Amino acid sequence: MTTSGDTERFYLTVSGSPHPLSANSRLLASLAHLTEHALVSAGNIADLPVFQPDRDRSPWPATVTEWRDKWRQASSVILCTPAYLHTIPAVLKNALEWLTSSGEAAGKPVLLLTFTPAPPRGERAMRTLQWTLQALDARIVATMPLYQNEVGFTDGGDIADSAEREVLTEALNLLG
Repeated sequence: MTTSGDTERFYLTVSGSPHPLSANSRLLASLAHLTEHALVSAGNIADLPVFQPDRDRSPWPATVTEWRDKWRQASSVILCTPAYLHTIPAVLKNALEWLTSSGEAAGKPVLLLTFTPAPPRGERAMRTLQWTLQALDARIVATMPLYQNEVGFTDGGDIADSAEREVLTEALNLLG
């Protein structure tokens, strides 16, 4: 983990699915082969307590402090989410709500990805994700709906050569 005194830049990856073997987590892990920057996982966002504004005060739970610290230290953030009931999973919305008062997302370059089985799934989830990050004053550099029926993986876990791989590489370059 990079500390605030380190000069190494890293991208924080946030999976909207709490399952470590989810398609979204797999896609995020595969991005390591497309960028020179280190990728640091946010971990399981399901470990965060339910956000309640009246409980957003010191002393914060350790999971909240760690979540906020990772956002603060990251040079950029990549969020990848499935769509549940046409929106983002509650666990992701909850995690983002913990950034409301503390401001770690403000001005932070973010890449937003939805990774769903097939079009048009994920369109409404992407809109919800955009609105949420805009409310947090994040700097959205790109949005990409990706579909599991169009993105293939090699046996080694890389994204197979495709138009999606090229566009993802370009999007990562926009993060700086």
